[in-house]
Formats: sequence, C-alpha cells, structure tokens
Amino acid sequence: MTHRPLIDHETGERYLPVKKRGEALLHDAFLNKGAAFSRDERRAFGLRGLLPDHIPSIDEQLMRVRSQMDAKATDLDRNIYLSSLMDRNEVLFYRFIMDNLEETVPIIYTPTVASTCKHWSRLYRAATGIYITPRDRGRIADVLLASTAEQPPVIVVTDNERILGIGDQGAGGLGIPIGKLALYTAAAGISPARCIPISIDVGTNNAELLEDPLYLGYRETRLRGEAYDELIREFVYAVKEVFPDALLQWEDFANITSFHNLEMYRRFLPSFNDDIQGTAAMVVSGLIAATRRMGGSLADHRVVIAGAGSAGYGIREQIAHAMTDAGLDLDEARHRQYVLDSRGLVVDDRRNLTEVKRRLATPVGEIADWDTEAGLPSLAEVIRYVKPTVLIGVSGTAGLFDEECISEMAAHTDEPIILPLSNPTANTEVTPKAALAWTEGRAIVATGSPFAPVEYEGVTHRVGQANNVFIFPGMGLGVVTVRAKEVTDRMFLAAAYALADQTGEELVAQGQLYPNIQDVRAVSRAVAIAVAKEAIEEGMAEPLDDLEEAIDAEMWNPVYLPYRSAGD
Repeated sequence: MTHRPLIDHETGERYLPVKKRGEALLHDAFLNKGAAFSRDERRAFGLRGLLPDHIPSIDEQLMRVRSQMDAKATDLDRNIYLSSLMDRNEVLFYRFIMDNLEETVPIIYTPTVASTCKHWSRLYRAATGIYITPRDRGRIADVLLASTAEQPPVIVVTDNERILGIGDQGAGGLGIPIGKLALYTAAAGISPARCIPISIDVGTNNAELLEDPLYLGYRETRLRGEAYDELIREFVYAVKEVFPDALLQWEDFANITSFHNLEMYRRFLPSFNDDIQGTAAMVVSGLIAATRRMGGSLADHRVVIAGAGSAGYGIREQIAHAMTDAGLDLDEARHRQYVLDSRGLVVDDRRNLTEVKRRLATPVGEIADWDTEAGLPSLAEVIRYVKPTVLIGVSGTAGLFDEECISEMAAHTDEPIILPLSNPTANTEVTPKAALAWTEGRAIVATGSPFAPVEYEGVTHRVGQANNVFIFPGMGLGVVTVRAKEVTDRMFLAAAYALADQTGEELVAQGQLYPNIQDVRAVSRAVAIAVAKEAIEEGMAEPLDDLEEAIDAEMWNPVYLPYRSAGD
C-alpha cells in the first residue's frame, strides 16, 4: 500500500487510502492519529469505543507532548519519551520535532544518542529497523523483503563499530541509523514510510556488552576478514535486488572498513559515507563562510587537521578540491594541509602506514629543517612551523587543543578558524569559551556539538554547530528526486557551496559559520536543488522539466490527512 496522498478530483481534497482497521490502525505509527481521528473515521475504521470521546486538534496534542517533555528530568529521559512517541504516532512526533528543532535535535541525535546507543539493550522497548547477522548468510534478501518501506527507500546502515566517540556498541549502534533517518524526515521531508534503519550486527569486541546478561545483540566477537566482506557484499546485492532505486548511507563504520565499503560499492548502488563525505562538506562550507568574512580566497589557507581517520581523510580531500576551484593545483592544495594522528604528524617515512594514512602523509623532506623534539612533530610543533589559518579537530580527544596550541596559532593569524568537531560534547578538542579566551576574542569557532554563545570582553560570539544535518538530508532529497545513479564527490562540493550561501552575513559577522537549526528545511531544499543540478550536469541523472517543483513534491509534511477506506 502506498502512503502517498491522493486527490479527490471533485472536491480537491487530499486524502490517504487506508486498509487497516481497529487496533491494527492504532498500532501503525505512520497512520495512527492518537485520539485525533474524526467521528467519521472512527465509524469507518472500527475505532468506536477504542478512543476517548474528545477529538483533540494536533495543537492540543502538542500541548500534551510538551507537558510530558517538561516532566522529564534528563535529556536521556526525553530521548526515551520522544522515541516512544515516534513508535506510536509519527506525524505528531515529527510535528513536535519540527516546531522545536533547536531543542530536540540534540536530544534525538548527538550528543544524547550516544547514551541511547550505550544503554540500548537495557532501554529496548519495541522492534524498530532491521538487524542482519552472520546467521542470515544466504538469505539477506528475504530479511529485507520483510520491510514494508515505500520505494525508493533511504537506508542508513551501520556495523556498530565506531559509534560517535564511544566506539563499538554492538547491536546498540542501531540508534544511530534511527536518529539519522529522523533527521532525514525532519530536515528534508523524506517520508518516514521510506526510511529503513539497519544494523549489520557482526558481533562486538566490547567486553562489557558481551558480559551483560541483558545484551540483545549477536553474542560473538566481531567478524573480520573475508567472512565480513562476503556478508557486506551479500547485503549490498540484496539491497540492489529488493530496493533497486534505494539510496544507501554508510554510517559509523571503522576506518578499516569504511573506505573499502564506500569505494567498492559506490558505483554499484547510489551510496555515500557521511563520516567521510558529509563531514567534509560541512567543513568546506564553514571555510567558505569564514573566508567571506575575512576576505581573500580559500587558496590562501593553511590547514592542520588533528585526526587521520575517515573524517580527516574526507576533509583533507574535499578542502583540496575546493581549493582547486579557487585556482590551486590539486597537489599544491593537498600540500597546504597537514594531518596528525595520536602519534603526531603523519609523514611518509613512517613504518606500517595504512593506505589511508599513506595518502595523507606529508613528505618527510618538507619537515627536514624543522627543529623538533625526539619523535614525530607534535601538534604544537606543527602549528609553530606551519602557522595555520585553520585548525580542525576530528580526533575524539577531549582537550587536545590546549592553550599552547591555540595561543601559538593566534600569534600568526588575525582570525584563526578553529573547528573542534569531535562528538559527543565531552570529546570536543577545545571549548569555544577557551578558544576565544586564548585568542583574545579573535577566533572564529564552530563545533560538532551544540554550544551556547560566548561573551568575551563585552562582545557576544555565536557558535555555529557544524552539524551534518545541514548536508546529508538535502543530499538524500536531491539524489532520490532525480534518481541519481551515483553520489559523486562533486555533488558534495555542490552541497557545501549551497550551504554556505544559506548562512546569512549577519550570522557570520557574529562568528557563526552555519545557519540556525530552525532554518534546516529551507537549507535542505537549497542543498537538494544544488545536488540534483550537479547530478544532472555530470550525467548521473536525467533532466526534469521543473526540478524545484519535483523536489517540493518529494517533501513530506507532518499533517493529519483525512482517511478513506482503500476499497472506496
């Protein structure tokens, strides 16, 4: 059954044809209206006696949601309440989310979702999403066929190994795809009827979970090697078979698998990795906005990136390509960026470099005249010699950007751009308050998790959140609207430029490099248009007569439509 509304050509009324009746209708989260079913609907669908007499408006229901939210003591309690609301009534859930984005996005996603994942088995309430384990070898397509999602779906999949900054969470990692897909809907209007969260549960190396008597996941150590690769291959081919036009987002895979999975399958099935590509687009957008404030060109920047994983690699590459748009040679653009891991600067003469780190490495000859202490150059030493204009943190190490590092950077740059992006909040490399204090209020700061404005010497500095919600929902909307055959790197660059255009000059003047979260629907629409145009220009999709109209038609809104019996 389709969940798309029909139009009565005599009256012009939009309505949904519905087959379910009685308790089955009340237990369908997409169709359930709570007590808001009309008298006619109660009669037509066998609901009389199952609901209280009063028929509330959705505004009355929202007041009830607010009163229950306000009664919760912690953000985790609020997350649990909102999750239960989503399980019961998706229209009411998304209406509340969209009316209260600034408040609710940090609750349904980062940073609160980290606690949800960590305590998943103990908080488990209802079946949501799809779990695939090694027990499903040979029949993954059958598992996917159990989904009632509307075509073409948007799928977010994780193997749970690198959940935010808290690592391997086993089956609990499903909280990430659920949260991401909630943002697809709230931010870009991807209908929840099209969303499929999936956990590929291949076991866990988290001893605490394996010893927990309440743990619900696959109780084995994590599958590796050829057996893992074969399971992923079967999954991807099953997606292609069951959902041929699906968009697949890889989420929170470890470095050892994220690059391989992306490169192996991105041309077979439209797919992307938000950690590698979405985060990078966010960073490029922020640099564009900051550069407009400072004057000059992207090609003028020198960049230091702390974190040599998937996010660090994606950021380095996308900044390099943006710099080529500004006139630099690609190799020169890469050489303007220096990447560090937990040992120090990644240089090409280090032994046992992974393939990813080898691509990120600085030629050792470039640092031959550096006077550093024994070992690899530290972050402070790299800053002293490079004199970066931009410092980016995707290390997951709280407090990594200490006063020595920030002060050294400020000594060489009038307006240092400092982006501590690690999530959750406890993992941020430096707080905005400290960064502004150590730069005498001159830093331009954006963070991965939300922070309140900071006052320094009588001036209020707004802190933009480099939240991927400004990129991936619009990316998904653009891709599914034009049925793009592939998600290309240029499409992410188009998204970055579109996002930068949505950040008002008045915000950037106050230090905020990204739009306000309440504007995310308009931002996602602009990103979707830019992505779709780029897909068409690259030959990844066919042109549409009216692209903007097509994108608007794909955007679902949380309103109660009248129901009519599907046979009428």
